[in-house]
Amino acid sequence: MKVTRFHATADGESRFQEIEVPINERRPDQFGHTIMQSGAWASPSIRFVELPTGLDQSWHHAPARQIVVVLAGEIEVGTSDNQKRRCTPGQAFIADDLTGKGHLTRVVSGPARVMFVQLPDSFDFDRWAP
Repeated sequence: MKVTRFHATADGESRFQEIEVPINERRPDQFGHTIMQSGAWASPSIRFVELPTGLDQSWHHAPARQIVVVLAGEIEVGTSDNQKRRCTPGQAFIADDLTGKGHLTRVVSGPARVMFVQLPDSFDFDRWAP
């Protein structure tokens, strides 16, 4: 499953990176089906947030390494190399720019409802990188 990550670069800028989350663990269910899933990890926190219509945030950092799942509305995120990506309901991205210039966030269609799933500090994205 592909997920877009944005992160700080060594020179303090921000970039997008496409990550392939492996869905390769088999789990049989009680009805004889095989469900494929990713590995599990503990989350320090999960929260639901409503971003108001018209929200347009200038440069800022993610408050924590987190997976952001858009539940309603549409948001746009921009990185310092002038790239922009839009996320609609059902899509997820990884906010991982705790340092450097940060990113821009804008609600395109709202209010936008999102779920933030914080990742542990020790989470290793390199195991997913191509």
